[in-house]
Amino acid sequence: MSTSTILHLGLGSFHRAHQAVYLNRLIAQGDTSWALAGGNLRPDMADTVAALEAQGGAYTLETVTPVGERHYEKITAIRTIVPYTPDLAGLIAVGADPATRIISFTVTEAGYYLDEHHKLDRSYPDLASDLAGTTRTTIYGAMAAILAERMRRNAGKVTLLNCDNLRGNGERFHAGFADFLARRGETDLLAWVNANTTSPNAMVDRITPRPTPDVAERVKAATGWDDGAPVMGESFIQWVIEDHFANGRPNWEAAGAELVQSVLPYEEAKIRILNAPHSCFAWAGTLIGLSYIHEGVAVPAIRKMAYDYVTDDVIPSLHAGTSPYPVDLAAYRDVVIDRFSNPYIRDTNQRVAADGYAKIPGFLGPTFRECMARGASIAGVARLPALFFEFLGRWHRGELPYTYQDQGMDAASAHALFDAPDPLAAFARDPVLWGPLAGDARLLAALRTAHAEVRAFVKDHGHG
Repeated sequence: MSTSTILHLGLGSFHRAHQAVYLNRLIAQGDTSWALAGGNLRPDMADTVAALEAQGGAYTLETVTPVGERHYEKITAIRTIVPYTPDLAGLIAVGADPATRIISFTVTEAGYYLDEHHKLDRSYPDLASDLAGTTRTTIYGAMAAILAERMRRNAGKVTLLNCDNLRGNGERFHAGFADFLARRGETDLLAWVNANTTSPNAMVDRITPRPTPDVAERVKAATGWDDGAPVMGESFIQWVIEDHFANGRPNWEAAGAELVQSVLPYEEAKIRILNAPHSCFAWAGTLIGLSYIHEGVAVPAIRKMAYDYVTDDVIPSLHAGTSPYPVDLAAYRDVVIDRFSNPYIRDTNQRVAADGYAKIPGFLGPTFRECMARGASIAGVARLPALFFEFLGRWHRGELPYTYQDQGMDAASAHALFDAPDPLAAFARDPVLWGPLAGDARLLAALRTAHAEVRAFVKDHGHG
């Protein structure tokens, strides 16, 4: 039986601890009808990619439970490692092969450059360069090159599967990609994409910190293998995918994935109850000198901020929009906070705090709008962006204990907020962060109260 290929763009830790694991489970069950090929769109992670190449794509996954039980699993689902070249020739060759029937990708929320209208924000230099055709560093530039060659070869239909924490991720990717092709005048390719691809929405979940050297040491002690590219994650794993594929798919249900008609309720619960509080713990923890997520969960004041936000603001908003809800939201909240408390994951505040400029509109904006629409208080929701504002002020003054990474932030504009006569008002007017809520008097009033609470919290915990 011939093997079909999933080409994955982005060989980071999350893909190797999540999507590759599901396929590995199928292979372990004797289903060898699919295999993964993977490569990166940029010349990063060179040491990891080289190690994966040397190991034939194999690596060890370490998982750990909240009580410290560790498990080791050799993952061999990635059969082809595609070396990086600036023209992406290797990825184009694999992606245009008729045996490749799914192209999946993880590039993080900020890597889609989308405004609130699902259109591209062309102010980003790398996106502008890809639009001009001089580079292929964004998901759009890479996908355009791959699918243009696939169309030329008449290689058949293909599913484009987004594996990021972007709301409506398949639909939003497709909208951004269509906008990209239209702006480049590639009408034939756009017509081919519309006729020959699908972009199902999906929800992915597993906390996966950046591996530290001690992961490799534990892997060697447990397995005897000197692994150059191990990954580690929590024991929890979830993948919910809309069953809307263009050219077949693996039997992921047999590996524990959930195939559904609509991913929306699962996705909303995850983005609002997991992703937003995750950022809350990272920003708040950083402000009082903590390094890890689990340390922030152990601080009652931070835990209360996150718990109250979910209980008082998110759960009523979700129930108002969908009834009955297919997820037990209160139980999910408690499971999430338990997962965050896992001291063995050692997930850093630096990792989780990243990309605030995508997280404020993506994770928090809808709850703000829904609370305001039904006349409910936004005091609890406002504490989270107030934490980010205080965090951003530290970044502006060079006072963060680590390098802050934010693909969606224009550094000059962010610095300019703090040079304004009223920085918090300038923050509340920022259209990138707030979209249609930018400049809303209710928003600014709530942020002023919340920011005073945040300042008091920081002072009370010895870092004011």
